[in-house]
Amino acid sequence: MLALLNQIRELITRWWSEFTLQTRLMAAATLVVSLIMSGLTFWAVNTIQQDVRLNDTRFGRDLGLLLAANVAPLVSDDNRTELARFSHRFYSSTSSVRYMLYADEEGNIFFGIPFSESEVQNSLTIRRRMQLPENFNQTADTPMVRQHLTPDGEVTDVFVPLVHDGRSLGVLAIGINPNPTVVTSSHLTRDVTIAVFISIWAMVILGAVFNALMITKPIKELLVGVKNIAAGNFKQRIDLPLGGELGELILSFNEMAERLERYEEQNIEELTSEKAKLETMVSTIADGAVLLDTNLRVVLTNPTAQRIFGWESAEAITGDNVLYHLPDAVKVELTRPLYQMASNHPPEEFREGAEFRITIPEPTSRTVRILLTRVLDQYRENVRGIAITVQDITREVELNEAKSQFISNVSHELRTPLFNIKSFIETLHEYGDNLSEGERREFLETANRETDRLTRLVNDVLDLSRLESNKRYQFEPVEITQPIEQTLRTHRLNAKDKGIELVQEIEPDLPPVFGNYDLLLQVFSNLVGNGLKFTAAGGKVVIRAYVLEPENDQPPSHVRIEVSDTGIGIDPEDQKAIFVRFFRVENRVHTLEGTGLGLSIVRNIIEKHHSEVHLVSEVGVGTTFWFDLAIVQGETPIADGLPLVANPVQTHILPSEAPASPSLHTDTAQQAHLG
Repeated sequence: MLALLNQIRELITRWWSEFTLQTRLMAAATLVVSLIMSGLTFWAVNTIQQDVRLNDTRFGRDLGLLLAANVAPLVSDDNRTELARFSHRFYSSTSSVRYMLYADEEGNIFFGIPFSESEVQNSLTIRRRMQLPENFNQTADTPMVRQHLTPDGEVTDVFVPLVHDGRSLGVLAIGINPNPTVVTSSHLTRDVTIAVFISIWAMVILGAVFNALMITKPIKELLVGVKNIAAGNFKQRIDLPLGGELGELILSFNEMAERLERYEEQNIEELTSEKAKLETMVSTIADGAVLLDTNLRVVLTNPTAQRIFGWESAEAITGDNVLYHLPDAVKVELTRPLYQMASNHPPEEFREGAEFRITIPEPTSRTVRILLTRVLDQYRENVRGIAITVQDITREVELNEAKSQFISNVSHELRTPLFNIKSFIETLHEYGDNLSEGERREFLETANRETDRLTRLVNDVLDLSRLESNKRYQFEPVEITQPIEQTLRTHRLNAKDKGIELVQEIEPDLPPVFGNYDLLLQVFSNLVGNGLKFTAAGGKVVIRAYVLEPENDQPPSHVRIEVSDTGIGIDPEDQKAIFVRFFRVENRVHTLEGTGLGLSIVRNIIEKHHSEVHLVSEVGVGTTFWFDLAIVQGETPIADGLPLVANPVQTHILPSEAPASPSLHTDTAQQAHLG
């Protein structure tokens, strides 16, 4: 029960709190007015009732005294027949008497109207007694009057002592009916008062409902509409069937909202178009772009900046301080400049921007150039943000380093033969007459060898430079046996002088391949020359060529060429750098001379043929270089100096497939699988 009362109280409190102050004041004023009016009305009714009660009391006392004086002798004589006749006549002559009761000194009723003792005894079989008031004195001459309420109104009870010749005979009780006119007037006044009270509240409630429906509700709707308009919801409309000033106001509001909506759509379309253009431009530029506000929070980034800094997505960092997401190396360099540039009074060195070159180790090692530029307002007085431009110059730095290293290596390689040539020629020039014929011939032969070495170096450098340039080469169908046989003829005499067996193992009826004859001839010459250089007497150098067996019943697409030797082999640690320019195995073994450019030239030529060169080598056993060339398929057109064939499948030999001995090179090559 207590919980229910608490819920009702909370409900009433919440209901009352929803009313405005004006509504509360109106309700309070209405309550006060209605209470005052009701109080005045009830006061008037009560005054009238008091007067009526006083009149009834006087009338009842007088009537009781008059009746008691007339019936006392009859009671004294015990003449109840005459008493009954007189009492009935008196009761019938007036409507003011409600009842008449006669009781003896003990309070036993012996006669009464509208009933009598005989009737009571016969019908109810009970004996009636009159319960006299405690303060009633039967010997007094003054009657006692009291009043009590009945359904028909307030009845006046008059108790008159019956005294005759100084002897108390009992009590006469008379009930006097209220004055019907006064009662009717009192009821009417009460009803009118209640009607007035109810009418006041009914008028107030009806007025409040009318005010809520016709005034308050439209005003609230307008207020909500204005708030939505202020919040940017220009689709807000008010649909209320009202006329007059409120109707015109609602109509004007809807027209205003419609115009604002059209204006917003137009502006949004223009802004969206401009934003799309800006985002497209920013996202497609090669440099990274990051826009910050004055609190260094990220406003905009493009994909290039996300890739350079390792940011997964723009949404993940937008709104955060950029220093929380920059790599540590960049954060160290940019923290102080960013805070200084974000102020309206930066140091002189940062007013026009700043440039930094930083190496970022993570997520991938790269070198970047970062430009910081302040974004000013239209009056160029206050800073609105900072623009960060990030340029990936890793390739540029690598090229510069490679260029410097190349120049250094070339200079070093050129200096050695030039120094030797100059030394021997100076010796011949100054001391030629003092030298024997054999010594002079030895000096000239040495100078000639160094000149040939210098020529080879210059030619290799020129060849490598030409291959790494954008020069176009003409590719055409080539019978691979022709450059192989020409290479063998060229090196056969050298191989014979060294005691090395030079062998070719070419599969019969090889199909023509796409390539450049001169470039392939240079590849074979370099590979065979290396094999002869690093193979001891009694060894073997083999050139193989065979068609790769295709998969899935497809026609053959590539021819594999292998150049194997039984030389000193290459350490695994050297195999990764064997194709690097100026890297020579003799740098490790210190036995033979060379330019260190031959295998780099081979790699570039094979890449021109859309393939890769691989090697399998074991120290003390030998080395095998191999690559694949695309077979000519019908009348395949040639464009841009390259065959328009599908990218050749890259092949590689797994470490477990490395040959155990040079004699197994052929089997190893045949076991190589497509990767």
